[in-house]
Amino acid sequence: MKKLVKSLLENKARTLPILSFPSTQLLGISVNELIRSAENQAKGMKAIMDRCNMGAALNMMDLSVEAEAFGAKVKFEENEVPAVTEGLISDISEAYDVKVPSIGAGRTNIYVDGVKKAKEIITDAPVFCGVIGPYSLAGRIFDMMELMMSCYDDPDGVKELVNKCKLFLIDYLKAFKAAGADGVVMAEPASGMLSPDMCEEFSTPYVKEIIDAVADENFVFVYHNCGNNTIAQAETIASLGADVYHFGNAIDLSEMIPLMPEGSVVMGNVDPVLFKTSTPEVIEKTTREVFEKCNKFDNFMLSSGCDIPAEAKWENLDAYFSTVKKLYE
Repeated sequence: MKKLVKSLLENKARTLPILSFPSTQLLGISVNELIRSAENQAKGMKAIMDRCNMGAALNMMDLSVEAEAFGAKVKFEENEVPAVTEGLISDISEAYDVKVPSIGAGRTNIYVDGVKKAKEIITDAPVFCGVIGPYSLAGRIFDMMELMMSCYDDPDGVKELVNKCKLFLIDYLKAFKAAGADGVVMAEPASGMLSPDMCEEFSTPYVKEIIDAVADENFVFVYHNCGNNTIAQAETIASLGADVYHFGNAIDLSEMIPLMPEGSVVMGNVDPVLFKTSTPEVIEKTTREVFEKCNKFDNFMLSSGCDIPAEAKWENLDAYFSTVKKLYE
């Protein structure tokens, strides 16, 4: 087990929810100002670390950045997370013409520089970047439902596109490593809708190649999948060789943990929407329920089930961290 992963496991009260966008409230800025400024991103990570007992600082899980770099159209709103509105291609046969972009296309340099600046001001905890997974990226470059149908109709075309996504993501992660990132949270949620065999064919081998290309003793790889089919995919997911497996609240996490590799950490899976819609009392109750079901496993750590919304109430976030502290004491 890597030194950093062991440290996370030995300090479970320093929980690791996927928490970044609510930093806008702490800084008094809009989401749009956050996603367009490396300095704001670094300040946001620092503000969260100063307020919350986090095991690592996390840059945003903005799943539009990589697709935008390829040329997909993205919608920007003042206080909403950017969303892809139109892919780059309209038919999977066009995958062969897709060019792998250089790092620096779109907003990629902003995010890399955000991690670099965060490393300069966060000196007491690791800093993780966030990226999308290769199959999920392919779905944004094309169309998610069309991509799934093409897995049957033109599997070679799908593999061509996913492979190009893989090549880009390897370069992107190497840029983050050069900027000082200590690890990555890779979100591959679209693969969570596939059958186990299709996941094995169109997602797992490409994620594994990325892990093999960038993970080392000083760089932690967190694999996130909030799809509802992940328990059925457990065998192929376990073969990835990730350091940490992070799952969403669509599954019973207590069923998934024993299926993951010995020596890995498994995190999850408090419903992230509740941080926006519920109350501190509900957050405490839900966090306790996840803990009570999963804490019998030594490699389990509490976390959110996915990215916490920008509009999350800080009273709910404070309740989560307070509850985690009590539970692990």
